[in-house]
Amino acid sequence: MGKLKVLPAQLANMIAAGEVVQRPSSVVKELMENAVDAGATQVSVIIEDSGRTLIQVIDNGVGMSPADAVLCFERHATSKIAEPEDLSDIMTYGFRGEALASIAAVSEVVLKTRRAQDETAIQVRTGGGNETKTSTVAAPVGSNFSVRNLFFNTPARRKFLKSDKTEMKNITETFERIALVYPNVKFELYQNGQPVMILPATTQLQRIVDFFGKKINKTLLPIEDKTTICGIRGYVGKPESSKKSGAPQFFFVNGRFMKHPYFHKAIQKAVERLIPSGEQIPYFIFLTVDPEDI
Repeated sequence: MGKLKVLPAQLANMIAAGEVVQRPSSVVKELMENAVDAGATQVSVIIEDSGRTLIQVIDNGVGMSPADAVLCFERHATSKIAEPEDLSDIMTYGFRGEALASIAAVSEVVLKTRRAQDETAIQVRTGGGNETKTSTVAAPVGSNFSVRNLFFNTPARRKFLKSDKTEMKNITETFERIALVYPNVKFELYQNGQPVMILPATTQLQRIVDFFGKKINKTLLPIEDKTTICGIRGYVGKPESSKKSGAPQFFFVNGRFMKHPYFHKAIQKAVERLIPSGEQIPYFIFLTVDPEDI
């Protein structure tokens, strides 16, 4: 008899979860991105114990059919791609269909979702290798994901989470990076029943001000250009806004947050003779690139 054997689905999912769900902020990222992909105009993120006890994301997007609500927790179940050619034309956040399966493998998940054409919502309970249970419930149009007891069945992973302060900082940064890209969406963040951030739908500049304060408004210059490679828009700080550390600096490509030393250096080089040595200016730069060129 050979030594090779196929891993049980639950064990395979738990291993895959290590790539997708590294900490509570990973769950927040995946669920917020799904909400935006679903066309939501309002997204609420509710956190308890820095994500250890509860991560809940509620949106008013298009919702899911009962069949899709069950299927979405299967690995590689996705509505974003269907053919190999689709990989070169991705404009959504998620597309691999692994996030929800990975989250459910290491937590207890309850999903309530309803489409506008459905009279009632479906509730799906799953997670941790337990049997999936469905029921009919009352709920508004959209999706409501409750993720409880993250890493309850992988204690080694839970043990390596950082302090509550650090994990909440990671969650706030993730929330910030998505909310900056979609100023037309109302975002709310709550921690242990208290509001952390309430961001009404607004303009791009006002969303930046909402995060970084009124003072930054006077120091930003708008930029916009279109090249043969990409479209560029956003805001760059005036030389007098430079500081030694803590300047907010963001690059986004097709809505995804990106760190890129080469691009950062290009901006620094453009202003190096205008600011004191060792200081940096704030910038918020949004690049739009044809997916085939990424």
